[in-house]
Amino acid sequence: MNPESFAAGERLVSPAYVRQGCEARRTHEHLIRLLLEQGKCPEDGWDESTLELFLHELAIMDSNNFLGNCGVGEREGRVASALVARRHYRFIHGIGRSGDISAVQPKAAGSSLLNKIANSLVLDIIKMAGFEPVVIENVLEGDELRTDLKAVEAKIQELGSDNVLCVHSTTSCFAPRVPDRLEELAVICASYGVPHIVNNAYGLQSSKCMHLIQQGARVGRIDAFVQSLDKNFMVPVGGAIIAGFNDSFIQEISKMYPGRASASPSLDVLITLLSLGSNGYKKLLKERKEMFSYLSIQLKKLAEAYDERLLHTPHNPISLAMTLKTLDEHRDKAVTQLGSMLFTRQVSGARVVPLGAVQTVSGYTFRGFMSHTNDYPCAYLNAASAIGMKTQDVDLFIKRLDKCFKIVRKEQNRESDGSGVDNDQTEDVVIEEMGLKLENVSLDKFENSSS
Repeated sequence: MNPESFAAGERLVSPAYVRQGCEARRTHEHLIRLLLEQGKCPEDGWDESTLELFLHELAIMDSNNFLGNCGVGEREGRVASALVARRHYRFIHGIGRSGDISAVQPKAAGSSLLNKIANSLVLDIIKMAGFEPVVIENVLEGDELRTDLKAVEAKIQELGSDNVLCVHSTTSCFAPRVPDRLEELAVICASYGVPHIVNNAYGLQSSKCMHLIQQGARVGRIDAFVQSLDKNFMVPVGGAIIAGFNDSFIQEISKMYPGRASASPSLDVLITLLSLGSNGYKKLLKERKEMFSYLSIQLKKLAEAYDERLLHTPHNPISLAMTLKTLDEHRDKAVTQLGSMLFTRQVSGARVVPLGAVQTVSGYTFRGFMSHTNDYPCAYLNAASAIGMKTQDVDLFIKRLDKCFKIVRKEQNRESDGSGVDNDQTEDVVIEEMGLKLENVSLDKFENSSS
């Protein structure tokens, strides 16, 4: 109830009683406001009434709980059982978006807020337990962003090896960042006795990434490497593989999981691998390499046609990046506009990275967010060749990117003329837009007829 509702209630019940109830509600709201402002775990636990009020307030921010909501998509938060809905406090949409579990879900502002707060509370508890993330900035070598080995070793010496829980490196990243220098990091970790965990999210499909891990374990220390099932085996999101070179260590990790776990990820990968066979999976890996070369060639051609260039990132075997200097020179909005246009034209997975983006994640502020460094020289666009990609995916992507570039360039030319709206050019842009929409319709018809 808001102040207007309480005022209306005073006409029905004694104002003194209503004000008393209003003050009681403010006590709950004060606790909620402190949580939202500080993002820290409260020293004293909340009672159930405050918790339920908070959860209810968040839930009604999700679109499935809007009064008069009309959902026409395939995932609209519909639940057949009211009991199930109540069990979940009517949070139905889940969290995150495809490719980013921490992203805000447009259909579910309340669920997204819940997710952000939960992460903030967990980070607060981790800090309370004595753990603190230490971020090491990458160094620019040519076009590539690579591991700063001197900075890593200096930080271990500064903190003391006994105070470092682990070094967390990665093979899986968007160009122009490339896989970390695993061999050198493994040697550093071995010499200082620091555990080394590798994020190999989608590296299992790359022989180059797997070779880096194998070499690192041979010359130094790699305790475990973790990879996603969905990224490497084409199954639904929700499972991971934890692997290592020491059987007893992996067994200890297994024993840390409390109770039972869902068998769904195991069932998914079992069915998939039995369906493919080893030859089928090898064929997918071979096709992925071929698609990487094909995507690289096509993206390079397109880049050169618009006075851009494909960044030289030979150490990244999966992700590519193309500069967007000509867009960024005219206006900042042009870069983000290109990303938005691609998304609305059903191009998923491509990332447009503007200059100077600032984002705070769990209390750490990152300048140049998404670019893996504070000051990358230019804005750029990412595309990756992951397992399962087909030639038609590349062709459609290049075709739509080309058309989006043309539209953005025409708008830039119109603005640079400074003479208002050019009717002929406006008509051209409309025709381009219509062409993209018709292309999407044709694609939908093709997909429906082939399914």
